[in-house]
Amino acid sequence: MTDKIIVGVTDASGSRRAVDWAVERARARSQSIELLSVVGGAVGMVGEGIVIDAALTDTERLLTAEAERLTAGGVTVTTRVELGDPVAVLSAASEDAVLLVIGSDYRGPGQGPARGSHGIRLTAASHCPVVVVPDFDLDADEERHGVVVGVDGSAVSEAAIAFAAAEADRLGEPLTAVIVWTPISAPRNALMASPQAYREGMEENARQALALSLAGLRGTYPDLRIEEAVAEGFPSVIINELAGSARLTVVGSRGHGAVRRFLLGSISHEVLQRLASVTAVVR
Repeated sequence: MTDKIIVGVTDASGSRRAVDWAVERARARSQSIELLSVVGGAVGMVGEGIVIDAALTDTERLLTAEAERLTAGGVTVTTRVELGDPVAVLSAASEDAVLLVIGSDYRGPGQGPARGSHGIRLTAASHCPVVVVPDFDLDADEERHGVVVGVDGSAVSEAAIAFAAAEADRLGEPLTAVIVWTPISAPRNALMASPQAYREGMEENARQALALSLAGLRGTYPDLRIEEAVAEGFPSVIINELAGSARLTVVGSRGHGAVRRFLLGSISHEVLQRLASVTAVVR
């Protein structure tokens, strides 16, 4: 693996936001950037070659313009155009990357339907962490601060915590680690309310799992402010509520925690469908 960030580039405004986020991160960590665009949709139709050639030429111009825009940033930027399936090409490229960054056309709550099909497929196929950048100006919201990370006690969750802590330290922002427990669902004619002892036990179990997951983190980042949150509810809902005021959200992919009924797995996909902030999915 190299110390290279790959950015999937299109002509959408969300893509430019993704490029800018990646460059800021690369500059802080002395990493390089590869701008990668994929021309897809070829089916072998007669006369298709002319269309493909034109698309490749226009895409190369797009990447050249983006690279020139970034020349003053002090970051090494290379470009590449590929022909094929975007998910397959970006997934293969991620094998040689420290991070894959893509943009989304989702513009926040109330701004149209949920998005995320490509982001979800890339998250599942990528060999490195994936950062998805929504198409709205996070910097314009002065109330946004901090990094939120979902915790469930799994190995994937531990990787998410490490990624989130490093990013919070880089940004000089507090880290909020949240673990969510969900009561057992039951038919309407079952118990109308969970016994208090059960609820207290679930919350305490979650609190202990969270403390265990964060053990040693303060020693690694002595200046990092770490906030612990234990919540009852549905994980993606709770995470996105916290993410609505955060600069970055981090979740694990396909986690199966030592503490059952907590979070992650498909939750990362649900978080991606309604991006509340820049969101990183760590494998």
